[in-house]
Amino acid sequence: MLKEFKEFAMKGNLVDIAVGFVMGAAFKEVVTAFTGGIVSPLIGMIFDSDFKALRYQLKEGTLNDAGEMVGDVFLEYGTFLTNVIDFIIVAFVMFLVVKGVNNMKKKEEPAPAAPAGPSEVDLLIEIRDSLKK
Repeated sequence: MLKEFKEFAMKGNLVDIAVGFVMGAAFKEVVTAFTGGIVSPLIGMIFDSDFKALRYQLKEGTLNDAGEMVGDVFLEYGTFLTNVIDFIIVAFVMFLVVKGVNNMKKKEEPAPAAPAGPSEVDLLIEIRDSLKK
C-alpha cells in the first residue's frame, strides 16, 4: 500500500499540480500586497477616502460600561471591492501565462493526408461487380 501511495504521489501531474498550487498561493500574496499597498491608496486618493474603509452601517451599536461601541453591523463593500480587484489581477495574469504557454508549444503539423486510392465504397463496388461475373 505504501508503494502504491508513493507511485501515486510521485506522478508527474500530481507534483506539477502541487508546485502550481504553492506558486499560486505565493502569487496571490504578492497581488494582495500590490492591491493593498498600491492600488487601494491610489483609488483612495482619487475618491478622497481609504478604499478598504468603505463601509455602510446597517445597525448602530450601543455603548457598554467601558465606553466602547458594541453591536455595530457594517456592510464592508470596500473589502469586497479590493478582493474583486485581486481576483481580476490574478485572472488576467493567469490568462497571460496560459496564452504564453500555448504560444510556446510546438505547433502540431497536420497529419498527412491519406494516400489517394479507392475508398471503401469503391472497393465494395469492385467486389460486388467481380462476384456478379
